[in-house]
Amino acid sequence: MSKLPILGAVLAAGFSAAAAAAAAPAHGEQVIQVPGFADFLAVDGDSVWATNDARVERWSRQGRIALVPMSKPCGAMAILGDDLWVADCKEQALVRIDRHKAQKTATIPTGIANPKGELNVVAGAGSIWVASDQKGIVSRVDPASNKVTATIPVSMGTHYLTFGFGSVWAVSSEAGTIQRIDPASDTVVKTTALGKEPAFLAAGEGAVWVQEQGDGSIARVDPASGEVTGRVKVGEVLKYGDIDTGAGMVWLRTTEDQTFVAIDPETLTVKARVGKAEGSGALRFTSEGLWTSAHDVQTLTWWPDPARLAK
Repeated sequence: MSKLPILGAVLAAGFSAAAAAAAAPAHGEQVIQVPGFADFLAVDGDSVWATNDARVERWSRQGRIALVPMSKPCGAMAILGDDLWVADCKEQALVRIDRHKAQKTATIPTGIANPKGELNVVAGAGSIWVASDQKGIVSRVDPASNKVTATIPVSMGTHYLTFGFGSVWAVSSEAGTIQRIDPASDTVVKTTALGKEPAFLAAGEGAVWVQEQGDGSIARVDPASGEVTGRVKVGEVLKYGDIDTGAGMVWLRTTEDQTFVAIDPETLTVKARVGKAEGSGALRFTSEGLWTSAHDVQTLTWWPDPARLAK
């Protein structure tokens, strides 16, 4: 775990621990007020990076500890080594940020497939991957050179990526597909049809898990065959949520009825529905707890002890 930088210039008055946090007794969660539009998250040790209006910010449970100005940060971020990688929807580029110094070190003109901001930047196989063209292109970026080393044709409208089980997995809401990209050949080796409006996805707990937002379900995709092997019905729709895995569960950020749910990957059942509905936001798992964002109410929330939450 890296030592957090103390960046006095970006510590705004009013972001002290006492002002930032308020405990809610139901689940032991800690609510942190975050002005602006905190949305997508990336875990960095015991802190978390969040996209916000014209900036990315690093927050701990004690308050904000870093801020980096950007034109229009968008989508889920990736951490690789010492760097945070963020899509910029205005600059149509990937931005590389030294996460220890909280400074931009490179801007790479990749193009961004979805300038509205619903997308993922992911790290894997020593590279950074981003959906870079609405026509259906995933770009591979080499961190050693800050250059695009491959452009991979995929389904039109592919915006959503994850890395797991040695592959990049790419989802197109428009085409209704998930595709497996082999990093050794930079080619699509499997295409599988999904349900209505598939979107964010995560790899872990033995499978790849995909939101089928229009159906209100989560699809389980076998990483060996690439086929759908089961589904979990969660609600009527799963618009604009998020998904992650860990502690033997699939964790799904929702926008209706609750903040998030815990799904048993073996029985394909919802084990717990946690928190109140707070509108759209993101979710990221750590072994100590979960982070969720809720930009409509301008908060980040820390939920301790994931194993207890899933009971």
